Amino acid sequence: MSHPSPRKRCCASAHDRISEAPVNIHPPAAGNLRVVQWATGNIGSRSLRAVIEHPRLALAGLYVHTSDKVGRAAGELGGSAIATAVRATDDIDEILSLDADCVLYMPRVLDAAEVCRILASGTNIVTTSTAFHHPPSMDRDLCARVEAACWAGGASIYSTGSSPGFISEAIPLALLSLQRRLGLLSIDEYADLGHRDSPAMLFDVMGFGRSPADFPRGRSEHLGTSFGPSLRLLAEEMGTPLDSVVADGEIAVARRTTDIAAGTLAAGTVGAQRVTVSGVRGGETLLRFRATWYCTRDLEPDWELRDTGWHIEADGDAPLDIDIRFPVPVERMTSTFPAYTANRAVNAVAAVCAAPPGIRTTTELPPFGATLA
Repeated sequence: MSHPSPRKRCCASAHDRISEAPVNIHPPAAGNLRVVQWATGNIGSRSLRAVIEHPRLALAGLYVHTSDKVGRAAGELGGSAIATAVRATDDIDEILSLDADCVLYMPRVLDAAEVCRILASGTNIVTTSTAFHHPPSMDRDLCARVEAACWAGGASIYSTGSSPGFISEAIPLALLSLQRRLGLLSIDEYADLGHRDSPAMLFDVMGFGRSPADFPRGRSEHLGTSFGPSLRLLAEEMGTPLDSVVADGEIAVARRTTDIAAGTLAAGTVGAQRVTVSGVRGGETLLRFRATWYCTRDLEPDWELRDTGWHIEADGDAPLDIDIRFPVPVERMTSTFPAYTANRAVNAVAAVCAAPPGIRTTTELPPFGATLA
């Protein structure tokens, strides 16, 4: 059987790629799947705990980036009371020698060389990195390197999380199953960040509290890169590929000086930001993702804001208007919110381990849920 080259697979549609792919060269063994947790930040530590406590996963190893975590017990880093003999290491060779079924890859920054080493060793990857949601949208060289590593090791890789992932792919695909005609599918994400005690993230990275002139305008591009692939994936699944993806951003300033959990938000500085990512076909917006993040509701201009959550509207022959809210009290937000991203990644492990080699997408994997017992 002849196989297409990795570069051809990167340029092909999702349907072409799945039909051409061979079966997994190294299918998972019977019994619990052996999983490595890679990195233990906010999302990674929650994922680690979920693996330790999962009835059908077994923690095989734990990779960390900081020396102060090396040698510490996995249960301690994951916040689990269940005893495990696994201790953290920063030795990649040690991790690869474990011959695990899957790595839950969750570092702050994607390292392509690491990813390729893991895949070429025969270990599948589920990652919360946004790099792999739609292979044809990827950087050509990165896509080719990763696909080659997948085929060398007979492994697959899948990107997912809460947003992008669950809200930009899994939920829209279900809602689109009700439609035969679609004018616009719009997804709005709202996040009240005033209670988040993360000054470095809010002020330094996201640009809250800066003067409008100093706001990092690259935020729109970043969101376009993160969510555009999901929109393209949805459009291709409907048989209506997008002509383009356009990202636009706007800001609103705080009317008065306000104290938030991360510090002080001065009057006249950025208090809210909105990025709209539009999937365009035939000159009209067919799919749209819009993120509205704010640290105060007292804004100029006066934006219409919702509580933290998602709002979805489908303007089709089966119209829909749906709110998804997070009933989490302020004091529990920091400890609860990582679950939305980590849990979906953990729940994807079995499906990814059973998938053919290559970069896999939500439209290629079977629907997956939670195994609780």
